[in-house]
Amino acid sequence: MLNESLTKCLGCGESSPLISTSLPVCLNCIRTKLGEIEIHLRGSHRKSRRRFDLPPEPPTDEAGVKCNVCVNRCRISEGERGFCGLRQNRDGAIDHLAGTKSKGMVSWYYDPLPTNCVADWVCPGGGGVGYPDYSYARGAEYGFENLAVFYEACTFDCLFCQNWHFRESSPYGGLRSAKDLAKAVRDTTACICYFGGDPTPQLDHAIEASRLALEAAKDRILRICWETNGGMHRSLLKQMAELSMTSGGCIKFDLKTFDEKLNLALCGVTNKRTLDNFRYLVELSKTRPVPPFLTASTLMIPGYIDGDEVFKIAEFIASLDRSIPYSLLAFHPTFEMHDLPRTSRAHAEQCLRAAKQAGLLRVKIGNLHLLSEDY
Repeated sequence: MLNESLTKCLGCGESSPLISTSLPVCLNCIRTKLGEIEIHLRGSHRKSRRRFDLPPEPPTDEAGVKCNVCVNRCRISEGERGFCGLRQNRDGAIDHLAGTKSKGMVSWYYDPLPTNCVADWVCPGGGGVGYPDYSYARGAEYGFENLAVFYEACTFDCLFCQNWHFRESSPYGGLRSAKDLAKAVRDTTACICYFGGDPTPQLDHAIEASRLALEAAKDRILRICWETNGGMHRSLLKQMAELSMTSGGCIKFDLKTFDEKLNLALCGVTNKRTLDNFRYLVELSKTRPVPPFLTASTLMIPGYIDGDEVFKIAEFIASLDRSIPYSLLAFHPTFEMHDLPRTSRAHAEQCLRAAKQAGLLRVKIGNLHLLSEDY
């Protein structure tokens, strides 16, 4: 059912059930009045992060120690932490609380193939794409599994986060080494997929675990895959790409928005590096078209990610390569945006049409079971 309560936009005064109380500004005001409403947007993210004792925004102390892992480029004051919460300035140097080769804030589980992966419809595990070089079967890899690796930190602050529980105090098992993770690979493990949160703030850990796992499985197929917001430093992205390219895996970019103002509103962080990194990967993807090396996805958030925004994202992708697979994902109300409705079927179909009109050749609606029939 559509949320019957109305929230008043602090920008224009209009009320709508498609405005969240956690972000009380309508889509039009975000796009056209950012300067006027920025104080409200910052307030939304400060409130969200205060719940988990995280820095309200990326620190910018010119005298602080600098971290270059991601787009936020934190400058951290003595005794304070960076935006992801994993790096602290201790005596003028970065103290890595997690995310190194020896300690990652991470958990994992075995997910039988075929699995509910963003890229399952174009990947070797879901349909045998790339057989026999990158897949164990001509069809779905029944009898094999994905090692699903959840990293418990993030470089974005998405108010709509579908996996927000990682922010609660260490619920997934504490610190584990990259060696521990690599040893979790079994003979029936066909792929490793890193997600979260986001793997970005702990890429040193994930890259080391991948290399160890691939060395141990050098005589068989073991694909390395990633789901990410794409905001990492280019040098780290290159290492991720090499692991996926050579193993038959893929990199799945969550293109949350195209409009930077909307990304700042919803995620608290710019999307400029995400788009730049995506452009870089598109060029690499042309060297291994099968199985697809790069895919994209967008969460269709009622009231905030409409057909126009999806068209802009899809147009951006199509301008680089029309064949890039693009998944449109249904939204489930949770975290700070728990008061919004689920994505309606009409909304999803509108977004699907927009993506195709923008020129993309491979588009799919995911999480169909979450769609509502409300219009």
